[in-house]
Amino acid sequence: MGSARGRAPSMADVAARAGVSHQTVSRVLNGSPMVRAETRARVLAAIELVGYRRNNAARMLATNRSGRIGLIAAHLDHYGPSMIAVSLQQAGHRAGYDVSLVGLPDLRGDALGSAVDRLLGESVEAMVVAVAQREAMTRTLDLDLDIPVVVVQGVSRDQPMAAGIDQTAGAELAVDHLWHLGHRRIAHVTGPLDWIEATQRRDGWCLGHEHRGARPGPEIVGDWTARSGYQAGLALGADPEVTAVVAANDAMALGVFRALHELGRRVPEEVSVVGFDDAPQSAYYWPGLTTVRQEFSRLGEAAVDLAVRSLRGESSPRVDLVVPELIVRASTALAVR
Repeated sequence: MGSARGRAPSMADVAARAGVSHQTVSRVLNGSPMVRAETRARVLAAIELVGYRRNNAARMLATNRSGRIGLIAAHLDHYGPSMIAVSLQQAGHRAGYDVSLVGLPDLRGDALGSAVDRLLGESVEAMVVAVAQREAMTRTLDLDLDIPVVVVQGVSRDQPMAAGIDQTAGAELAVDHLWHLGHRRIAHVTGPLDWIEATQRRDGWCLGHEHRGARPGPEIVGDWTARSGYQAGLALGADPEVTAVVAANDAMALGVFRALHELGRRVPEEVSVVGFDDAPQSAYYWPGLTTVRQEFSRLGEAAVDLAVRSLRGESSPRVDLVVPELIVRASTALAVR
Protein backbone atom coordinates (compact mmCIF):
# COMPACT_ATOMS: atom_id res chain seq x y z
CA MET A 1 0.00 0.00 0.00
CA GLY A 2 1.64 3.26 -1.08
CA SER A 3 0.97 6.89 -0.29
CA ALA A 4 -1.44 9.16 -2.09
CA ARG A 5 -0.85 10.44 -5.62
CA GLY A 6 2.03 8.06 -6.27
CA ARG A 7 4.64 9.85 -4.12
CA ALA A 8 7.16 7.84 -2.13
CA PRO A 9 5.90 6.82 1.32
CA SER A 10 7.21 9.10 4.07
CA MET A 11 7.83 8.82 7.78
CA ALA A 12 4.67 10.85 8.28
CA ASP A 13 2.70 8.12 6.45
CA VAL A 14 4.18 5.49 8.78
CA ALA A 15 3.41 7.62 11.84
CA ALA A 16 -0.18 8.22 10.70
CA ARG A 17 -0.74 4.52 9.96
CA ALA A 18 0.71 3.45 13.34
CA GLY A 19 -0.92 6.27 15.30
CA VAL A 20 2.37 7.51 16.74
CA SER A 21 4.65 10.55 16.35
CA HIS A 22 7.45 10.77 13.81
CA GLN A 23 9.89 10.76 16.77
CA THR A 24 8.59 7.33 17.75
CA VAL A 25 9.05 6.06 14.20
CA SER A 26 12.60 7.45 14.30
CA ARG A 27 13.27 5.65 17.59
CA VAL A 28 12.13 2.36 16.10
CA LEU A 29 14.29 2.82 13.00
CA ASN A 30 17.27 3.69 15.17
CA GLY A 31 16.79 0.63 17.41
CA SER A 32 16.11 2.70 20.51
CA PRO A 33 15.19 0.66 23.61
CA MET A 34 12.87 3.49 24.69
CA VAL A 35 9.93 2.08 22.72
CA ARG A 36 7.45 -0.46 24.10
CA ALA A 37 7.35 -3.79 22.31
CA GLU A 38 3.71 -3.31 21.33
CA THR A 39 4.43 0.12 19.82
CA ARG A 40 7.51 -1.18 18.01
CA ALA A 41 5.45 -3.98 16.46
CA ARG A 42 2.79 -1.51 15.35
CA VAL A 43 5.39 0.75 13.71
CA LEU A 44 7.07 -2.17 11.95
CA ALA A 45 3.68 -3.28 10.65
CA ALA A 46 3.00 0.24 9.39
CA ILE A 47 6.38 0.30 7.62
CA GLU A 48 5.37 -2.91 5.84
CA LEU A 49 1.91 -1.65 4.96
CA VAL A 50 2.96 1.69 3.45
CA GLY A 51 6.14 0.33 1.87
CA TYR A 52 8.32 2.88 3.57
CA ARG A 53 12.00 2.40 2.64
CA ARG A 54 11.65 -1.24 3.58
CA ASN A 55 15.18 -2.28 2.67
CA ASN A 56 16.82 0.67 4.41
CA ALA A 57 14.73 0.22 7.52
CA ALA A 58 15.50 -3.50 7.63
CA ARG A 59 19.21 -2.84 7.31
CA MET A 60 19.12 -0.33 10.12
CA LEU A 61 17.21 -2.65 12.40
CA ALA A 62 19.65 -5.48 11.68
CA THR A 63 22.91 -3.52 12.20
CA ASN A 64 21.82 -0.49 14.26
CA ARG A 65 24.12 1.51 11.95
CA SER A 66 23.54 3.20 8.63
CA GLY A 67 27.02 4.66 8.17
CA ARG A 68 25.31 7.91 7.19
CA ILE A 69 25.38 11.48 8.53
CA GLY A 70 22.69 13.96 7.55
CA LEU A 71 23.51 17.54 6.60
CA ILE A 72 20.97 20.33 6.38
CA ALA A 73 22.27 23.49 4.74
CA ALA A 74 20.62 26.65 3.46
CA HIS A 75 21.64 29.54 1.21
CA LEU A 76 23.95 27.37 -0.88
CA ASP A 77 24.05 30.10 -3.54
CA HIS A 78 26.38 32.03 -1.20
CA TYR A 79 30.09 31.21 -1.03
CA GLY A 80 30.39 30.61 2.73
CA PRO A 81 27.43 28.22 3.15
CA SER A 82 28.38 26.30 0.00
CA MET A 83 31.96 25.83 1.22
CA ILE A 84 30.71 24.70 4.63
CA ALA A 85 28.60 22.03 2.91
CA VAL A 86 31.54 20.90 0.76
CA SER A 87 33.90 20.71 3.75
CA LEU A 88 31.42 18.69 5.79
CA GLN A 89 30.82 16.23 2.99
CA GLN A 90 34.55 15.73 2.48
CA ALA A 91 35.20 15.34 6.21
CA GLY A 92 32.36 12.86 6.55
CA HIS A 93 33.71 10.72 3.74
CA ARG A 94 37.19 10.76 5.28
CA ALA A 95 35.65 9.54 8.55
CA GLY A 96 33.97 6.66 6.72
CA TYR A 97 30.44 8.08 6.53
CA ASP A 98 28.18 8.75 3.60
CA VAL A 99 26.71 12.26 3.86
CA SER A 100 23.11 12.97 2.86
CA LEU A 101 22.65 16.65 2.01
CA VAL A 102 19.34 18.48 2.10
CA GLY A 103 19.82 21.94 0.60
CA LEU A 104 17.19 24.60 1.27
CA PRO A 105 16.65 28.27 0.37
CA ASP A 106 16.35 28.97 4.12
CA LEU A 107 15.36 27.22 7.34
CA ARG A 108 12.29 29.25 8.17
CA GLY A 109 8.76 27.99 8.67
CA ASP A 110 8.39 24.24 8.29
CA ALA A 111 11.49 23.83 6.13
CA LEU A 112 13.71 22.58 8.94
CA GLY A 113 11.19 20.04 10.21
CA SER A 114 10.63 18.66 6.71
CA ALA A 115 14.38 18.33 6.16
CA VAL A 116 14.79 16.56 9.50
CA ASP A 117 12.03 14.09 8.63
CA ARG A 118 13.64 13.38 5.28
CA LEU A 119 17.01 12.60 6.86
CA LEU A 120 15.50 10.53 9.66
CA GLY A 121 13.83 8.57 6.90
CA GLU A 122 17.31 7.72 5.64
CA SER A 123 18.25 6.44 9.10
CA VAL A 124 21.12 8.87 9.56
CA GLU A 125 23.19 8.24 12.68
CA ALA A 126 23.83 11.93 13.34
CA MET A 127 22.75 15.23 11.90
CA VAL A 128 24.64 18.45 11.16
CA VAL A 129 22.68 21.67 10.66
CA ALA A 130 24.36 24.69 9.06
CA VAL A 131 22.52 27.61 10.61
CA ALA A 132 22.71 31.15 9.27
CA GLN A 133 19.86 33.07 10.89
CA ARG A 134 18.69 33.52 14.47
CA GLU A 135 15.25 32.02 13.89
CA ALA A 136 16.84 28.91 12.40
CA MET A 137 19.24 28.62 15.33
CA THR A 138 16.33 28.69 17.78
CA ARG A 139 14.49 26.02 15.83
CA THR A 140 17.60 23.87 15.61
CA LEU A 141 18.37 24.07 19.33
CA ASP A 142 14.75 23.08 20.04
CA LEU A 143 15.05 19.83 18.07
CA ASP A 144 14.38 16.82 20.28
CA LEU A 145 15.97 13.88 18.49
CA ASP A 146 17.46 10.60 19.61
CA ILE A 147 20.56 11.12 17.49
CA PRO A 148 23.38 13.68 17.87
CA VAL A 149 22.72 17.08 16.32
CA VAL A 150 25.74 19.30 15.62
CA VAL A 151 25.32 22.97 14.77
CA VAL A 152 27.74 24.78 12.48
CA GLN A 153 27.82 28.40 11.28
CA GLY A 154 26.84 31.28 13.54
CA VAL A 155 27.79 29.53 16.78
CA SER A 156 29.11 31.10 19.97
CA ARG A 157 32.26 30.35 21.94
CA ASP A 158 31.86 27.31 24.25
CA GLN A 159 28.49 26.37 22.72
CA PRO A 160 28.04 22.60 23.17
CA MET A 161 27.63 20.35 20.14
CA ALA A 162 28.69 23.19 17.86
CA ALA A 163 31.59 23.95 15.53
CA GLY A 164 32.26 27.35 14.05
CA ILE A 165 34.72 29.98 12.90
CA ASP A 166 35.52 32.93 15.16
CA GLN A 167 33.83 35.62 13.08
CA THR A 168 34.35 38.33 15.69
CA ALA A 169 38.09 37.71 15.83
CA GLY A 170 38.24 37.80 12.03
CA ALA A 171 36.69 41.24 11.83
CA GLU A 172 38.99 42.45 14.61
CA LEU A 173 41.95 41.29 12.51
CA ALA A 174 40.71 43.50 9.67
CA VAL A 175 40.36 46.56 11.91
CA ASP A 176 43.75 45.93 13.56
CA HIS A 177 45.43 45.79 10.16
CA LEU A 178 43.83 49.02 8.98
CA TRP A 179 44.51 50.80 12.28
CA HIS A 180 48.20 49.94 12.11
CA LEU A 181 48.24 51.40 8.61
CA GLY A 182 47.07 54.69 10.10
CA HIS A 183 43.37 54.58 9.20
CA ARG A 184 41.05 56.21 11.72
CA ARG A 185 37.78 56.49 9.79
CA ILE A 186 37.04 52.82 9.06
CA ALA A 187 33.59 52.12 7.61
CA HIS A 188 31.77 48.80 7.52
CA VAL A 189 29.42 47.19 5.02
CA THR A 190 27.59 44.58 7.07
CA GLY A 191 25.79 41.47 5.95
CA PRO A 192 22.04 41.20 6.64
CA LEU A 193 21.72 41.56 10.40
CA ASP A 194 19.30 38.67 10.85
CA TRP A 195 22.31 36.48 9.97
CA ILE A 196 24.23 35.55 13.10
CA GLU A 197 27.64 35.71 11.43
CA ALA A 198 26.92 39.18 10.05
CA THR A 199 26.31 40.48 13.57
CA GLN A 200 29.40 38.65 14.86
CA ARG A 201 31.55 40.34 12.20
CA ARG A 202 29.95 43.68 13.06
CA ASP A 203 30.77 43.03 16.73
CA GLY A 204 34.41 42.46 15.78
CA TRP A 205 34.51 45.72 13.83
CA CYS A 206 33.07 47.54 16.86
CA LEU A 207 35.46 45.83 19.30
CA GLY A 208 38.46 46.71 17.15
CA HIS A 209 37.60 50.37 17.76
CA GLU A 210 36.44 49.96 21.34
CA HIS A 211 39.79 48.51 22.42
CA ARG A 212 41.40 51.72 21.22
CA GLY A 213 38.83 54.07 22.71
CA ALA A 214 37.80 55.10 19.20
CA ARG A 215 34.43 55.53 17.54
CA PRO A 216 33.73 53.29 14.51
CA GLY A 217 33.17 54.94 11.16
CA PRO A 218 29.84 54.78 9.32
CA GLU A 219 28.13 51.47 8.60
CA ILE A 220 25.72 50.41 5.88
CA VAL A 221 23.74 47.17 5.86
CA GLY A 222 24.21 45.00 2.76
CA ASP A 223 22.80 41.66 1.67
CA TRP A 224 26.00 39.75 0.76
CA THR A 225 25.73 40.69 -2.94
CA ALA A 226 28.16 42.77 -5.01
CA ARG A 227 25.24 45.03 -5.90
CA SER A 228 24.63 45.94 -2.25
CA GLY A 229 28.37 46.54 -1.82
CA TYR A 230 28.29 48.85 -4.82
CA GLN A 231 25.39 50.84 -3.41
CA ALA A 232 27.12 51.09 -0.03
CA GLY A 233 30.37 52.09 -1.72
CA LEU A 234 28.69 55.01 -3.49
CA ALA A 235 27.54 56.38 -0.14
CA LEU A 236 30.76 55.71 1.75
CA GLY A 237 32.96 56.94 -1.07
CA ALA A 238 31.18 60.28 -0.99
CA ASP A 239 32.47 60.82 2.55
CA PRO A 240 35.99 62.25 2.18
CA GLU A 241 36.87 61.30 5.77
CA VAL A 242 36.41 57.57 5.08
CA THR A 243 39.83 56.14 4.25
CA ALA A 244 39.07 52.44 4.77
CA VAL A 245 36.16 50.00 4.38
CA VAL A 246 35.67 46.56 5.90
CA ALA A 247 33.15 44.60 3.82
CA ALA A 248 31.54 41.59 5.50
CA ASN A 249 32.23 39.38 2.49
CA ASP A 250 34.33 39.47 -0.67
CA ALA A 251 31.37 39.90 -3.01
CA MET A 252 30.36 43.15 -1.33
CA ALA A 253 34.00 44.26 -1.38
CA LEU A 254 33.95 43.85 -5.16
CA GLY A 255 30.92 46.16 -5.32
CA VAL A 256 32.76 48.69 -3.14
CA PHE A 257 35.70 48.57 -5.59
CA ARG A 258 33.40 49.42 -8.49
CA ALA A 259 31.72 52.30 -6.67
CA LEU A 260 35.01 53.85 -5.56
CA HIS A 261 36.36 53.58 -9.10
CA GLU A 262 33.33 55.40 -10.48
CA LEU A 263 33.74 58.11 -7.82
CA GLY A 264 37.40 58.58 -8.77
CA ARG A 265 38.69 57.41 -5.37
CA ARG A 266 41.66 55.11 -5.90
CA VAL A 267 42.14 51.80 -4.08
CA PRO A 268 44.33 51.63 -2.04
CA GLU A 269 45.96 55.05 -2.48
CA GLU A 270 42.89 56.91 -1.15
CA VAL A 271 40.69 54.17 0.31
CA SER A 272 41.79 50.77 1.60
CA VAL A 273 39.33 47.86 1.35
CA VAL A 274 39.23 44.57 3.29
CA GLY A 275 36.86 41.69 2.54
CA PHE A 276 35.89 38.49 4.35
CA ASP A 277 35.99 34.85 3.11
CA ASP A 278 39.01 34.72 0.78
CA ALA A 279 36.94 33.38 -2.11
CA PRO A 280 39.15 31.97 -4.91
CA GLN A 281 38.62 34.96 -7.19
CA SER A 282 39.59 37.51 -4.53
CA ALA A 283 43.29 37.27 -5.36
CA TYR A 284 42.43 38.31 -8.93
CA TYR A 285 40.45 41.47 -8.14
CA TRP A 286 42.24 44.64 -9.23
CA PRO A 287 43.94 45.32 -6.93
CA GLY A 288 44.15 41.95 -5.18
CA LEU A 289 41.81 41.94 -2.19
CA THR A 290 43.07 41.89 1.39
CA THR A 291 40.60 39.60 3.13
CA VAL A 292 39.91 37.36 6.12
CA ARG A 293 40.34 33.69 5.25
CA GLN A 294 38.01 31.13 6.79
CA GLU A 295 39.44 27.62 7.05
CA PHE A 296 36.35 25.69 5.99
CA SER A 297 38.19 22.37 5.87
CA ARG A 298 39.01 22.63 9.59
CA LEU A 299 35.38 23.49 10.30
CA GLY A 300 34.18 20.37 8.49
CA GLU A 301 36.63 18.18 10.38
CA ALA A 302 35.56 19.68 13.72
CA ALA A 303 31.85 19.16 13.04
CA VAL A 304 32.22 15.54 11.94
CA ASP A 305 34.54 14.83 14.88
CA LEU A 306 31.88 16.17 17.24
CA ALA A 307 29.24 13.91 15.71
CA VAL A 308 31.47 10.83 15.89
CA ARG A 309 32.57 11.54 19.48
CA SER A 310 28.94 11.96 20.50
CA LEU A 311 28.05 8.64 18.86
CA ARG A 312 30.76 7.09 21.02
CA GLY A 313 28.98 8.35 24.11
CA GLU A 314 30.94 11.46 25.03
CA SER A 315 28.61 13.95 26.73
CA SER A 316 28.24 17.48 25.33
CA PRO A 317 31.69 17.66 23.72
CA ARG A 318 32.92 21.17 22.92
CA VAL A 319 35.49 22.38 20.43
CA ASP A 320 37.31 25.68 20.08
CA LEU A 321 36.22 28.04 17.35
CA VAL A 322 38.44 27.93 14.27
CA VAL A 323 40.63 31.05 14.20
CA PRO A 324 40.59 32.86 10.83
CA GLU A 325 43.63 34.38 9.11
CA LEU A 326 44.13 37.80 7.51
CA ILE A 327 45.45 37.54 3.94
CA VAL A 328 47.14 40.82 3.03
CA ARG A 329 47.12 41.81 -0.62
CA ALA A 330 47.28 45.06 -2.57
CA SER A 331 43.89 46.60 -1.63
CA THR A 332 45.24 48.06 1.64
CA ALA A 333 47.98 50.63 2.15
CA LEU A 334 49.17 53.34 4.53
CA ALA A 335 46.60 56.05 5.14
CA VAL A 336 47.38 59.37 3.50
CA ARG A 337 47.65 62.13 6.08
